[in-house]
Amino acid sequence: MSVEHPKSPGDQAAMQAMREMLAGLPTLEFAPQSRPAFNELMEQTPAADGVSFEAATVGTVAGWWCRPVASEKGAAILYFHGGAYVLGSAIAHRHFVSQIVKRAGVPAFLPDYRLAPEHAFPAAVEDAQSAFAGLVETGYETIALAGDSAGGGLALSLLALVTAKATQGKGVMPRCAALMSPWTDLALTGGSMTARADADPLVKRAELKKAADLYLKGSDPTDARASPLYQDLGGLPPLLIHVGEDEILLDDSRRVAEAVTNAGGQAALHIWEGMTHVFPSNLSQLQAANEALDMVGAFIRQNIQAG
Repeated sequence: MSVEHPKSPGDQAAMQAMREMLAGLPTLEFAPQSRPAFNELMEQTPAADGVSFEAATVGTVAGWWCRPVASEKGAAILYFHGGAYVLGSAIAHRHFVSQIVKRAGVPAFLPDYRLAPEHAFPAAVEDAQSAFAGLVETGYETIALAGDSAGGGLALSLLALVTAKATQGKGVMPRCAALMSPWTDLALTGGSMTARADADPLVKRAELKKAADLYLKGSDPTDARASPLYQDLGGLPPLLIHVGEDEILLDDSRRVAEAVTNAGGQAALHIWEGMTHVFPSNLSQLQAANEALDMVGAFIRQNIQAG
């Protein structure tokens, strides 16, 4: 299922103002020196009322819990932050994730998975697997996966890996996965890489290529663990994807949704007119961001409660 959302007049004005501001700024580099600026940007998302934060370690991975006042017993969201495998942190993303937590009524753990270039592929995938196993070991057997950008790709990679095990009776099957602007193809072969290049003010193909090289360090970009677009996407739990129409990563979402649907699975793809990369984080200015987060929260809540 694919749904296209028109841009509201208010969002049109807000996006025009954002584009004018970005036009005067240098392109964000996916390099370690950009980490403080990227974290500062993500921390601007307001925290949701009634959600508490707690540093913890799950499996072998340190991170942060976001906990609502009331939640489903034994249920959790495992959320992976974005940043092209080079930037980002759990503490910087926790306010954003608290907005999902409040809407879903389910606590979330954000792992600080290892970043490149200090830790190359498959370090992030190994940390994702460890965090998932750690949740199960501590009693969470009703688990939703979620993530944005590279974290969305990482969530999808983990979903495919643990689903394959669960279908063989070797682990817990996640209930669902919610992805926002996921980076699913590190080979950068999507047609939107060029077709939407002029429309995307945030992400540039050349910078993504640098990040992919830092992360892969010579590994095959079509390795299914790094680029889940090349995974067997059959038999997955329900999938929800939100993506902006003006993203060079648009086809990373379209092709995943198509592959899941062709394999007989459920994939709801929402494409938002005029929106850019991970637009739901800008909920203080965009009506579309609030609407998308409401859908993410409802989707997770419904699938958590379905069992």
